[in-house]
Amino acid sequence: MVRNLQHDTFLVIRYVKRRLTVLLDIDGKHEWRDCIDVPGVHLPRGYYFGTSSVTGDLSDNHDIISLKLFQLTVERTPEEEKRDREVYLPVVDNLKLPGMEAPLEPMSGLALFLIVFFSLVALVFAIVIGVIIYNKWQEQSRKHFY
Repeated sequence: MVRNLQHDTFLVIRYVKRRLTVLLDIDGKHEWRDCIDVPGVHLPRGYYFGTSSVTGDLSDNHDIISLKLFQLTVERTPEEEKRDREVYLPVVDNLKLPGMEAPLEPMSGLALFLIVFFSLVALVFAIVIGVIIYNKWQEQSRKHFY
């Protein structure tokens, strides 16, 4: 959508009051279109903002012409101030990030016993079937009349 255009394209990223919004202007009309709007984004304090326009392929490069950063002064209650200081990892309400799943609970003793028991029964059953088939094959190979 942004390749080989005759006009500049613009991207705005806003993070205000735990809401992350991305707006695009790719038509050259100076009209913003919504890209994403995610409420409940908790970002930790004390990190820096970085950008890169490198795509890895010289035939498809992008230029970052300007970067404007603003810190807004927002009135906060003491509860909000305390809650914002306790954020150590980026978190989004009602969204599970990859690698953040809860660990699986260990199997109970009964479940482990049943799995081992039925596995052994299946193994014995396969061995018995194999022996029967081998005996039938041996019996048929002895009945050749030459």
